[in-house]
Amino acid sequence: MDLYFIVTQLISGFTMATLLFLIASGLTLIFGVGNIFNFAHGSFYMIGAYFGYQLVSVWKVNFWIALVAAGTGAGLVGAAAEFLFLRRIYGRAQEGGFQILLTYGLILIFDDLVKLIWGTEYKSISKPSGFTGALQLGDIFIPTYNFAIIVIGLVVVVAAWWILAKTRPGRIARASAVDREMLGSLGVNVPLVLTVVFGLATALGGMAGALAAPLRSVTPGAGIEVIIDSLIVVVLGGMSNFWGAWLGAVLLGEVNAFAVAYLPAWSTLFSYLVMVVTLIFRPEGLFAPTRLRKV
Repeated sequence: MDLYFIVTQLISGFTMATLLFLIASGLTLIFGVGNIFNFAHGSFYMIGAYFGYQLVSVWKVNFWIALVAAGTGAGLVGAAAEFLFLRRIYGRAQEGGFQILLTYGLILIFDDLVKLIWGTEYKSISKPSGFTGALQLGDIFIPTYNFAIIVIGLVVVVAAWWILAKTRPGRIARASAVDREMLGSLGVNVPLVLTVVFGLATALGGMAGALAAPLRSVTPGAGIEVIIDSLIVVVLGGMSNFWGAWLGAVLLGEVNAFAVAYLPAWSTLFSYLVMVVTLIFRPEGLFAPTRLRKV
């Protein structure tokens, strides 16, 4: 096992981890601020990938403009879903069960919608111009686009954390996780806050889908594939813990990268193995839940 192989797998794992973190951070944000279990979160990843395909491969829009537009489009769809559907069940005694049933129903609806609009064939997006080669560091070559994913993903997520932790809108969002009634009595439009947070979180998922599209096929059902790993990331990091999700994503990404290299036939089992071991020794996750009070 040489250095080139190790670095290649580390980069591959970190690329996967960055995409997972973009998705899982949105999932964590929704749960931490709104106490909403959005089982359909992976569908917004799929929607972002299809928006990216439509913009880049069909309408020939610049990839980087399309990336922002795809994330924005997924966020608008997410905000609309929260406003039209999820808002109707807040405060009900069986809210948790309703959330799971409703968001699972959204998965089926979104899957059928993309089949209706784009068909069932696999779609693809070319890598952006200038990012098809590799960076050379001595004898090691790092795919340029993978490096771009890592940088862009980290910048976006750090910006989201900064907004939550350091700005007035972020403080309002965190306050809504603590006491919605008190926040509402202070004149804050709490339902609007939840809609905006839901839109921001789903925009992160949509951006992840558009970023991943040049590396993976764009296909119906892609949301199911990523939501399982994203949920594992959230469990590993501790429910509602923003940076715990980052550590969980890195751990899962690297484990999967080396598992695929050494034991490809069994690689899918390692995600669950990591989760089981974590839950045995730290059932609360790698970090204690914070509900975003200390993001």
